[in-house]
Amino acid sequence: MTDILMPKATAVWLVDNTSLTFEQIADFCGLHPLEVRGIADGDVARDIRGADPLVNGQLSREELDKAQNDENYRMKAVVSRHAEMMKAAKPAPKYTPVSRRQDRPDAIAWFVRNHPEVTDAQIAKLLGTTKSTIESVRNRTHWNSANIKPVDPVTLGLVGQIVLDDLVKKAADKKAKDDAKKGGATLQPADAPVEPIEEEFVPEARERRGAEPTAESVFGSRE
Repeated sequence: MTDILMPKATAVWLVDNTSLTFEQIADFCGLHPLEVRGIADGDVARDIRGADPLVNGQLSREELDKAQNDENYRMKAVVSRHAEMMKAAKPAPKYTPVSRRQDRPDAIAWFVRNHPEVTDAQIAKLLGTTKSTIESVRNRTHWNSANIKPVDPVTLGLVGQIVLDDLVKKAADKKAKDDAKKGGATLQPADAPVEPIEEEFVPEARERRGAEPTAESVFGSRE
């Protein structure tokens, strides 16, 4: 089925002006049959004005007649130049010139050495590479490991400085939050009981207990 303009408005018109089944209308308009039934019952698209697909060139009279004479027939929409123009353009995939593709391992090595907080997924997206390539550079199993040297991706012309700074900042902030969640040494509550010091190691305590002081406890050891 070809995408059509104003599918709900077209469905409204077909419900009101033809003997097509809900399934035929749903298939042509890209809707669910229950949604078409809702249009017929007045529960859906109440305020939408019907759009005649014959007038706007999205359906031929021959196709409509075939469908009305055979409920199993599915109408084929006329390819609309306007519909094609209104389709959202997909973003072009990130392209790295062939002359610079050999520089990506150097940039990966730079990230591995200088910014371990940046994840492999972030590096792969930024440089247009794969996680397996990043792993091979990190483990020095890359086929060209002997010639790979860490180089700033900005210097290599693979990314702009602002983009790089933003990525590094985000990665650092995330790492700081993760470290904060893990926490450091646990502080004891103020009212937590303090374990007493063994009294035999404190001469004064022995004296308070009535123990006879020794020469070493009074004058200290001569050694």
